[in-house]
Amino acid sequence: MCFVFVKTVISRWLVVLGRTVNYKFSEFMQNRARKNYIIYVIMLLVFGGLIYVAIGEGDRFLHHAENFPAIQGDPFTIFCQFMADNLQEPLTILLIQIIAVLLMVRLFGYLFNHMGQPAVIGEIVAGIVLGPSVLGAFFPEIFTFLFPTDSLTNLGLLSQVGLILFMFVIGMELDFSILKNKINETLVISHAGILVPFFLGILASFWIYEEYASTQTAFLPFSLFIGISMSITAFPVLARIIQERNMTKTPLGTLAIASAANDDVTAWCLLAVVIAISKAGNFASALYSVALTAVYIIVMFWVVRPFLRKVGEVYANKEAINKTFVAFILLILIISSCITEVIGIHALFGAFMAGVVMPSNIGFRKVMMEKVEDISLVFFLPLFFAFTGLRTEIGLINSPDLWLVCLLLITVAIVGKLGGCAIASRLVGETWKDSLIVGTLMNTRGLMELVALNIGYEMGVLPPSIFVILVIMALVTTFMTTPLLHFVESFFAHREEKMSLKQKLILCFGRLNREEIYFRSTISYLASNWRRST
Repeated sequence: MCFVFVKTVISRWLVVLGRTVNYKFSEFMQNRARKNYIIYVIMLLVFGGLIYVAIGEGDRFLHHAENFPAIQGDPFTIFCQFMADNLQEPLTILLIQIIAVLLMVRLFGYLFNHMGQPAVIGEIVAGIVLGPSVLGAFFPEIFTFLFPTDSLTNLGLLSQVGLILFMFVIGMELDFSILKNKINETLVISHAGILVPFFLGILASFWIYEEYASTQTAFLPFSLFIGISMSITAFPVLARIIQERNMTKTPLGTLAIASAANDDVTAWCLLAVVIAISKAGNFASALYSVALTAVYIIVMFWVVRPFLRKVGEVYANKEAINKTFVAFILLILIISSCITEVIGIHALFGAFMAGVVMPSNIGFRKVMMEKVEDISLVFFLPLFFAFTGLRTEIGLINSPDLWLVCLLLITVAIVGKLGGCAIASRLVGETWKDSLIVGTLMNTRGLMELVALNIGYEMGVLPPSIFVILVIMALVTTFMTTPLLHFVESFFAHREEKMSLKQKLILCFGRLNREEIYFRSTISYLASNWRRST
């Protein structure tokens, strides 16, 4: 009887306990976060155990791994070796290079901006500092680790992609309405700024070709590249300087921008011809490339541009462009670059022309430039500066004769460009002050010069020593722009102040003379009247 009672109590207690546990478990499982946590833990335990068992069963295949090299050493040493191997991977090296380049370019651009210079000068200097001239000379181990020889191909390809995007933006920045309004003046100024330095550059080639040109380079391509390197104006740098000095809306600023734009178009067309001649070896063989280039330009202006104009009208009043149309525009850019590369006038000319023929409405160009400009200027172009810096070894200028060549080419570049544009501006009716300002602005070379120089270097036309000299010339002529502008403005301001003071003195003395004459005439009149009265 007692046993039955105890059994009944225990069974009822177990039922109550079971119900309580089931209720608590149900309440616990009703919380979704707890439920997911339980499922996750169970999944890890179950499948982790199954994976462990499966791997354990795989030990019977050990006879297939008899030749597998055993890793020796303690775990930390093995980990360090693993990290060292990862640092030698091409992708890792490229990413480290990009980090170093972006940091240096931003730093030097910031410093040169605070010095009153365009940021592009600091960016070019940053590339030279990262190259063999500074980093390679003072920290060779770091330079070898950061820029191993077999990694430069990847860096070069990325920089070329950046240049293609950049030239596309430069083409879109050209405003043909400005060229039409100032066509008479700008044709004279811009073409004088091309022909005069081009001629002087060819003359300078007679002195430096035999001594410094490669034995595999003919005089024709060498002299043409020296001439074209004297003739280029950095349109983006010039436009930025004019904007910083609040000259954009002034007649002088408009004239300078229009002349630089005209210079840009003419110089790049001329560079395309120079490349074709240099690759063909003589002018007769280059006629085929020149003829194809002419056909290409006609197709771009008379077929592609009208088509894009009609397409662009759809997006004239829209603040955004869909991804499909952006992909279509980039496809045109790539096809154009590919065609000009195959023709033999370099992919950059095709990118430039693709930008030129884009729809002219401001809304479309603004949106497209915002999409392309930032990534090209901030990310890709610094890689180009670094790649140029790796080619610029200032130690190659190791003799007084080479420094004389450097001085000669800098002088030719300044006299030809600044002098030619200034005299042409004076001839079309500008004052000497405005003429010298236009000449100084047109003497800016910067990035565009480096693009042309790298093309000549890659083609083998420009030897390393002359390449370095021309890079220095580009830096000097760009660096001198802002100080020379200040000097010209202060000189003429001081001169105008002196002239104004002189005129005041002349007027002052003129008034005194008139007063003296009036006083004497009055005295003589009174005296004569007194005599008559007496």
